[in-house]
Formats: sequence, C-alpha cells, structure tokens
Amino acid sequence: MAIQAMLPIMEEPVESRTGIWPAQAIKSAIELGDIRGEDRIDDAQIQPASLDLRLGGTAYRLPASFLPGPSSTVQDKVEQLSLETIDLENGAVLRPGHVYIVRLQERLRLKKRTDGFANPKSSTGRLDVFARVITDGGIEFDSIPEHYKGPLWLEIAPRSFNVMVRRGSRLTQVRLRRGSPRSSDSETRRLNKEVRIVHADGGYANVKEGAIALSVDVRGDPVSGLIGYRAKRTDEHIDIDKVNYYDPDAFWERVYRPDAGGLVLGIDDFHILGTKETVAVPHDYAADMVAYDTLVGEFRVHYAGFFDPGFGYRGEEAVGTKIVLEVRSHEVPFMIEHGQIIGRVMVERLTEPTDRPYGSQIGSSYHQQGLTLGKQFKR
Repeated sequence: MAIQAMLPIMEEPVESRTGIWPAQAIKSAIELGDIRGEDRIDDAQIQPASLDLRLGGTAYRLPASFLPGPSSTVQDKVEQLSLETIDLENGAVLRPGHVYIVRLQERLRLKKRTDGFANPKSSTGRLDVFARVITDGGIEFDSIPEHYKGPLWLEIAPRSFNVMVRRGSRLTQVRLRRGSPRSSDSETRRLNKEVRIVHADGGYANVKEGAIALSVDVRGDPVSGLIGYRAKRTDEHIDIDKVNYYDPDAFWERVYRPDAGGLVLGIDDFHILGTKETVAVPHDYAADMVAYDTLVGEFRVHYAGFFDPGFGYRGEEAVGTKIVLEVRSHEVPFMIEHGQIIGRVMVERLTEPTDRPYGSQIGSSYHQQGLTLGKQFKR
C-alpha cells in the first residue's frame, strides 16, 4: 500500500506524552503532510518506530565530508565542493576512499518539542558503509532539530566494499521524538529487572548514563568455533538492494575462536562479531547502541541499526536475540577478550506501543538472528 506524498495539511492531533514516535504516529505525520516525499511514501518504509529514507536520483562526489553550519544550506556546499555528478536512476557504483552526498526523497516539517535522529540501516552498517544524514544549517550529523523544515541529505562513504546504489535505495532511517524520554540509571535498572531487556549471565545489568552494557562473544559456536567474519579486499561490488544473492566467502573471511587469549583486531580491519548477551525490546520501548566510547578501547562498534520495539520477542514472549556488532580498530591493533564490554544499549519509551512490532510478520530482515551477515548474502 502506498501513502500519497503531498496531502492537504490537517490539524495535528493533541498528544502530550514524551517519547519516540511509533509506526502509527509516523503514518499520521505523513497524512498530515509533516513528512513528504518526491515519490509517494510507501507503507513498507514505515518501521516499528522509524521511517526508512530513500535516495534521490543524483549523487555528488566530494573531496571531503562537511557540515554546512548555521548559515548555509547543504545545496550551497555541494555547489562549491562537487567534483563529479553521478546519475543514480539506473544505479551506480560508489567506491571506498571517496565521499558522496545524495539528496534524500523525504523532507520534514517538525514542530515544537519534536526532533529527529538518524542511523544507517543494519544492512548498510554490515556492509561497512558510513552513512550520515545532514540538514540545512546543520552543526551535527544524524541530528534534526525541533522546528526543522526542509530537505534531508545523506553522506555516503563506503569503507570495505564497492557498493551499487540507485534512486530509491534505502540506506538510512530516521526516528522522531517528542520531548526528552531518556531514562536515568535507576529507571533503566528497574525496567531491565521488570522486563529483561538485556539477558545476561546472572541477570546483572551494568548500567551507565542510562545505558545497559553489552559484551563481545569470542568463543562462538561450540561446535564450529565460528565467532565472526572479517571483510576481504576485493574489486567486486555489492548491489545494496539484492537479497540472499552473494556468496559470503567471496567477500568475507571466517574468523574462529582464538586458541588462547582474545581476538586481535588489525588496524582498520572490519569485523562482524556478536554479543555474549541477548536483547529483547518491549513493544512500548525502542533502543539504540550508544556511540563509540574511548574508555573501552581504540575501536568503533556498531555503526548502524536501531533496535525496534518487538526485537527479540516471539509473540508476547521475550526470548532475546544476539546483537550483531560491526567492529573496526583504529590507530593501533587491539585485542578484545570474551565478555569484554564493547558497547551499551540506550532504551527510550515510545509515546504509545507500536501497532507493528518487529518480526517476521512485517518482513524484518534479522528476526531471531544469530551471527548474521547483511541480507545481501546467502544464508
């Protein structure tokens, strides 16, 4: 089903509760005209608590990343900096070592006390593609301030693989939020005790700044010993829109349990690993991985993906699902040990429970995932 992109503006329903917008609130905003698209916004873009954003028809290759700053538009900067214009209508290959920017098809009109934040989709991060949303007057990536009215742009920088994209490809997603729903440490501990968002050995939750710690699994499968994958160097490209298509061994080296000690991350080697714990997000909450923390080591973990309401649930039962980690070491080689804290999950309530929880019934790609590569690869 498709939703008409340019509809008459209607009065917004009065809703006062703070929180992340669930799917039905996003759909309402589309109907109100507060979210619009060049093409009609398809119902399949609406996720449990976020909206997939689509690439427009033109990419620009740039000499460097940038933020426009409070007095400039992104278009102004693109006209100043562009090295090459690339037509995406029939698809084009974007290559590592280059920075590209594409105007997205969607635009927003946010009201008071409503802001937005973006994150690459899980399949984007698992291909090691750096993707960040930029707004006119923006001073931060992936951040959309209250009262923002205008277009959205996406900076794209492939790191490991050549990737093919086209007009309509969905590399990133946006969440909209009313007020400041984040929880304190005590509230997070209470919530985790009540509904077990993070399932850990002994049930203990390590909470810091309202976020629950996750640790890395370097023991892996008890039979095969597989603990993850390391990206290979290759001239082949990956079409980001293909599903269950590529042979994993053509692009990935399998990584097995170390004979002794931990796993050594080489400088700029890109790894897919998994968490020791599992995560389950109730239908009235959403979660996200907290950004890189230099206190745990010189590496970056989990570039992409929101944890949707219903993630890790089977019906009404919280069974828990492992988190797939995208890990890259910087500056120096770094050894990670089994059970070492590698990131934290931040939990935020929704304004109301979502009407389309995560799972196979809405075609979620990583429902009940194990150690899973991007959806482009054969399972």
